[in-house]
Amino acid sequence: MNEPTRRARSGERREQILEVALRLFGERGAGNVTTRQIALAVGISQPSLYAHFASADAIAEELCVRAFDALHARFAAKLIDVDDPWQRIDILGRSYIEFGLEHPDMYRIAFMPTRETAPPPDVTFDLATCDPGMAAGLHAFAALRDPVVRICGRDDAAIGVISQAIWALVHGLTALLISKPYFPWAERETLIEAVLAMARAYLADQRVTD
Repeated sequence: MNEPTRRARSGERREQILEVALRLFGERGAGNVTTRQIALAVGISQPSLYAHFASADAIAEELCVRAFDALHARFAAKLIDVDDPWQRIDILGRSYIEFGLEHPDMYRIAFMPTRETAPPPDVTFDLATCDPGMAAGLHAFAALRDPVVRICGRDDAAIGVISQAIWALVHGLTALLISKPYFPWAERETLIEAVLAMARAYLADQRVTD
């Protein structure tokens, strides 16, 4: 087997591992899945899996980065030619919820982990130096923060609180719809619009007035 073919097959195997792991993480929770279980489901040995990933946590981190990147790509596509910050907030909120409902396994791995580990002592939230998972998350979060700054007319410590509160609002609805699908929810579009209206009202109260 020549080198290009070997690399291609290695890449295919890596993608297969990620695809199977995402399904298992979605079914059982990332904290409840081992590399042995993933390897068995893929149909390879554990040592073969270790040739691609050092641990189940490494697989989860790769999937987390991909989820954040996919979410940010959706934001970028939806926001093309949209300059009004109020419209951008609505589009971001709706796109976030739709992403979670269309890709629940990806959403769970990024935003609903079953096992939250303590951050290392040298953790950083600087885009230039943080780990890939954190960088991807911060990159996606920046899409929300920017229109909040424009609407509120300031860029201070309170902007972080405001942006995170809006994120918590849309995440709450998304997580509930994913985790409790059999609850007798009101009509989905009505719920989404109600949450976005709450976000708009909250933002309006935070604006700096002359």
